[in-house]
Amino acid sequence: MLRSASAQMFRQMVRYTSTDTSLILERSINRVQLLGRVGQDPMMRQVDGRNPVTIFSIATNEMWRAGDAEMNQTGDVSQKTTWHRVSVFKPGLRDVAYQYIKKGSRVLVEGKLDYGEYTDKNQVRRQATTIIADNIIFLSDKDRM
Repeated sequence: MLRSASAQMFRQMVRYTSTDTSLILERSINRVQLLGRVGQDPMMRQVDGRNPVTIFSIATNEMWRAGDAEMNQTGDVSQKTTWHRVSVFKPGLRDVAYQYIKKGSRVLVEGKLDYGEYTDKNQVRRQATTIIADNIIFLSDKDRM
């Protein structure tokens, strides 16, 4: 058992090591899971002849009780809402998201974090953070909230 585990680790190390000693590829993780409500109906955009993308926003909430929570159960509850931009590029998922996601829907989005830049209409360079969705799980419709 120990030999097979060692052999497997060696194979993975060899697989991700280049012949050029200055370039060593390592595994890494860029994974995001968001559970929240959709803030607006999705939009589909196509830029410069590239594949279309479905874009929507999702809100997540963080809640906490002011003061010592264990001692004071009647403390004020505070809430912070964070908005996330979600982009869906996968053809099947992109079309389903555009067709079925509606404002107020509760969804679980799995994907990766992406940072980029764009130039706004006033020619100012802006930074954007986007979740690139790999999977979307529909948890409810707006009518069933």
